[in-house]
Amino acid sequence: MAMNLLLIEDDEGFAATLAEELRAFGHQVTIAQTGAAALQIADREPFDAAIIDRLLPQVDGTIVLRRLRESGKVLPVVMLSALDRSEDKIEGLEAGADDYVAKSIPVVELDARLKALLRGRQWSAGGGDTIRVGDITVSPSRFRAWRGDRPLDLVRLELNLLLELARSAGTVLTRATLIERVWHYDHEPATNIVDVQIRALRRKLTADGEDDPIVTVRGVGYMLRD
Repeated sequence: MAMNLLLIEDDEGFAATLAEELRAFGHQVTIAQTGAAALQIADREPFDAAIIDRLLPQVDGTIVLRRLRESGKVLPVVMLSALDRSEDKIEGLEAGADDYVAKSIPVVELDARLKALLRGRQWSAGGGDTIRVGDITVSPSRFRAWRGDRPLDLVRLELNLLLELARSAGTVLTRATLIERVWHYDHEPATNIVDVQIRALRRKLTADGEDDPIVTVRGVGYMLRD
């Protein structure tokens, strides 16, 4: 799966090396060394995903990400950082990142994470936000979801949970991952909040007698069939 990637990284040497490694996987990579340059490039060219350095000069990476989201860009974003404290991860995820990884991550793992974000999804290049997995459609910017032609009456938490499952369709997400991405906790609480919300989401997804699209992997987590 070759992708057109936007790499936002101010360290010229690191950016050149990472771009070369990603191109070896067949991806196209455009480098922006400042947040301002990245926002201009993103406005005029469609990308499949972006990799954003957390610590950028002048305009912080989280601010760049928020501005991308505010402009309607919902392309998958991996935040790359030397900061790995829980509060840094939460800040990046709350700003709109789909994943948050250390700069020391092997490029083969980064490539796999990017592909996992795109797998099972139909992102519209250039900022469209509709995600389709089978007969399920999710529109994050409209806060709406459908099963076939049937609108789903979801509360925000259920929509966010369905969105994360759809973003990683075909891949098992652990309870800890869902808690981090949906609830933004850095630890797994003693309650079974994930299981409770999955049950509620399942009831709404199958209200008209449809097959259950959510797979339970016992002892691990949940997966949306792609």
